[in-house]
Amino acid sequence: MLSIKSNPDTTPAPDTKVKRLVKLIIRKAVTIIIVTLVFGWLYSWASPWAFAKDRTAGFGYGMLHGAMMPLSLPSLVTGHDVQIYDDHNVGRIYKIGYICGVNICGLVFIGPLFWRPRPVTSTSSGKSG
Repeated sequence: MLSIKSNPDTTPAPDTKVKRLVKLIIRKAVTIIIVTLVFGWLYSWASPWAFAKDRTAGFGYGMLHGAMMPLSLPSLVTGHDVQIYDDHNVGRIYKIGYICGVNICGLVFIGPLFWRPRPVTSTSSGKSG
């Protein structure tokens, strides 16, 4: 009698799938921890000069503070009460700058995650004429 054996190269063993999943989860967790530490360090480094006490914040500082706001998330989550908005500002213009900064930061850092390349298609039908 002929026995049919499955090719071991085509279907990985369940242990291999579990090992790959565990490695993926560990890799993602380490990445999140590293990014969190880098964001926290960057925010603590930039915060003293970005939120200076001796000036009134205008549109430019509003954009800077808005762009820095996502960097403050790790610090806020870990219990540090960090500044994300300057109370000593010029008013509406500062707020518009803040909103622009948040949106530009999102566009630059989050936008590429949603980008999908167009599928390659043939534009010519091969006919001349």
